[in-house]
Amino acid sequence: MRTVVVAAVCAFVATSLHARKQGTDETAVATAEFQMARVKYAATGGGGSRGYFQPYWAIDYPLAEEHFTAALRRLTRISAVTDSVHLELHDERIFNYPFLFLQQPGKGSWRPTDPEAANLREYLLRGGFLLVDDFHGDYEWAVFQTAMQRVFPDRPIVDVPPDDALMTIVFTTDQSVPLPGRRHLGWGRGGETVPHMEGPPRWRGVYDDEGRVMVAINFNSDMGDAWEHEDDPDYPLTMTTTAHKAGINYLIYTMTR
Repeated sequence: MRTVVVAAVCAFVATSLHARKQGTDETAVATAEFQMARVKYAATGGGGSRGYFQPYWAIDYPLAEEHFTAALRRLTRISAVTDSVHLELHDERIFNYPFLFLQQPGKGSWRPTDPEAANLREYLLRGGFLLVDDFHGDYEWAVFQTAMQRVFPDRPIVDVPPDDALMTIVFTTDQSVPLPGRRHLGWGRGGETVPHMEGPPRWRGVYDDEGRVMVAINFNSDMGDAWEHEDDPDYPLTMTTTAHKAGINYLIYTMTR
C-alpha cells in the first residue's frame, strides 16, 4: 500500500532518498531526514537570475534549496539533503516525500491532468503537504484556483489565521512582512529598499477534515526568491528571515502532524 512518509518517521528514522540535478542524468543517493521534492509540470516559459535560466516550475533552483537547507541545518537538528528531487505528479514516488514545493503556477500555467490531480489528492489526503509559492495578481490567482479545483472541487481555499499552528509551531510568522521577488524591489529617496508588489501578501491554505493544512499557499509572495537572495546585500534581511522562519514552520508542521 502506498503511504506518505510523515512526521515521526521523518523526524526519527533516516531514509534513503534520491536527488536528481536539473538538466542532467546524474543521480545522487543520500541518507537524511528531509529532502525537498519540487513538482515538475509542463510549464510555459521560464526565467531566472545569477546565470541560471529554468522553466517556471524550477525557478530559483538551485540556490533556493541550497540556502533553505543550510538554514534548516543551522536552526534545527534536522539532517537535510541540499539538492531537491524533481517529480511529476503522476509519479508514484511523490508518496515517498512528505513535502512538495510547487513554483510559479500562474506564469507557468500549471494545469494538472486528471491522473495528476487524482494522485495529488490522494497524496494530500494520506498526510502529504504541498507548498505553492511565487504567483501574483488576479490573473495568476485564477490560473491557480482553476488548477486546485481539479484537485479539490469540494474544499475551499481560505486564509490561514496568524495563530494557526502552521504559523507558530516553531517561530511566529509575521504575516504582514512582504516576501517580494528580487524583481519587485525598488529604492526610496533615502536609499531604503521598497517592495512594489501586486497586492498584499496572503497566507492561504486548504485544510483536511481534521483541521490540518494540506496545501500552504503563498499568494502575492515569493518565498523562493527570499531564500535564493539571502546573501544579496540589496535584499532586506527582515524578509529573508521571515521566509526562512515560515519555511521551517511549514516543514516542522509537515513532519509532526
